[in-house]
Amino acid sequence: MGRLIYGFNVSVDGYIADAQGNIDWSEPSDELHQYWNDFERETALSFYGRRIYELMAAYWPTADRAPDATPLIVDFAHVWRAMPKVVFSRTLQSVDWNSRLERRDPVEVVSKLKAETEGQLEVAGATLAAPIVRAGLVDEFRIVVTPTAVGGGTPFFPSLPSWISLRLLENRTFPGGTVLLRYEAKRD
Repeated sequence: MGRLIYGFNVSVDGYIADAQGNIDWSEPSDELHQYWNDFERETALSFYGRRIYELMAAYWPTADRAPDATPLIVDFAHVWRAMPKVVFSRTLQSVDWNSRLERRDPVEVVSKLKAETEGQLEVAGATLAAPIVRAGLVDEFRIVVTPTAVGGGTPFFPSLPSWISLRLLENRTFPGGTVLLRYEAKRD
């Protein structure tokens, strides 16, 4: 059985994107970028919603060919293209770069694939994560708090039917005051 992780860069007021959908305020330091590269390298399967997939697919497939691409960018582009991805969408007609399109209920599909896949699994995107978090399928939350308040937008956590009790696994400070908080969901 796989271990499902939901992680994202988050403003200090709890948002992954501002009210206009912008995430430019969360530009990672080189050390944080390396952390995410290493995380993705260890990911056996990633679940994407349409918006985050389109955002990633607009840049990463060719990012390593840009004349100004840093070694971190080149590395992540290679990792991203190779990583198996399941993209949930009712509107996309096709997906590329080691991805498959899924139209069924995310909770059902993630439950099944989590049971069948060994290793680390990732859910990317707050909209997709919401029903998966509510269903109690997330084993670990990786919240990377960026020292910026955006005042509203897309929250990291959805509204919840009840509390989720968490146990701190790790905290780490990156350059610029960004802080990683890794929490494990406590199971009764």
